[in-house]
Amino acid sequence: MADLSQEDWAAQLSADDNAYILDVRTPREMEEGYIPDASNIDIYLGQQFLAELEKLDKTKSYYVYCRSGNRSRQACALMNNLGIDKAFNLEGGILAWKGDLV
Repeated sequence: MADLSQEDWAAQLSADDNAYILDVRTPREMEEGYIPDASNIDIYLGQQFLAELEKLDKTKSYYVYCRSGNRSRQACALMNNLGIDKAFNLEGGILAWKGDLV
């Protein structure tokens, strides 16, 4: 897992042909706006969240975010434990995001 600054996260994401954007907020939070092309798996789903993570392609690079960066940091650690080596946490979360939102 790597904590990346907003700038590094965005730059690495745009240069990564194997990128997958993962929003780990609740669906209600996601309705307020999300980073384009993001998929959502709510970290608060507990065991179901882990089950969904286990289905992910371990060869991809995952760019993970939440509201402030705390839940996404936890999600990245869980992903690493499941064998997903390339999980990148967005420091400061979507609250600090300077890019476009959908």
